[in-house]
Amino acid sequence: MFSGVSNSPVPAPRQRRELLEEVKLYTNAREREQMDNMSELYAVVNTLQCLEKAYIKDCVTPKEYTAACSKLLAQVKAAFKQVQCGEYPTIEEFVQKYRLDCPLALERLKEDRPITVKDDKGNTSKCIADIVSLFITVMDKLRLEIRAMDEVHPDIRDLYDNMCSLSIVPPDFEGKDKVKKWLVTLGSMAASEELTEDQVRQMIFDLDSAYTAFNRLLH
Repeated sequence: MFSGVSNSPVPAPRQRRELLEEVKLYTNAREREQMDNMSELYAVVNTLQCLEKAYIKDCVTPKEYTAACSKLLAQVKAAFKQVQCGEYPTIEEFVQKYRLDCPLALERLKEDRPITVKDDKGNTSKCIADIVSLFITVMDKLRLEIRAMDEVHPDIRDLYDNMCSLSIVPPDFEGKDKVKKWLVTLGSMAASEELTEDQVRQMIFDLDSAYTAFNRLLH
């Protein structure tokens, strides 16, 4: 019916043999270990980048972030020691080589501390003075019956931030936990809402206890 049209099957295009060959990333045990080390470093740096983004989006609490970030920073240092060589003298060189987009992770590695932990090097005395001043200020306000949320919350926020930034304050310091408790309480209130008399009395007691504990910590 269709003259001149061949019924024979169309031959498949020839495939280049080299395209079908398995690409070997290593040829011996030493090279394999090096590839494993680079994979681990790549993964942990990428994880740090994801953590930084999660914190910015408020997907993790500051406490969770601080613990995870501190652990990841230590892991990156350990992993990079296994990879560091003439080809990768710095972590930046490694990241650039493998096109890992991680500006937030690199910034965190540069500062060598979680973003929630402020650098108090050279400012310890000032930080201590600010904490003492804030303790006294807040307790004085409460005793003067200044109890509206928007009048007390900023000072409690600053007090807690300063305590978090002071490196001599241990993570489990009970005084910091008491301040945080009231920071959370005030944060759940409307700006014009006031603390009750019972709350004021308890808050003064807690802050006085935290202040005493802080002074003991200094001595």
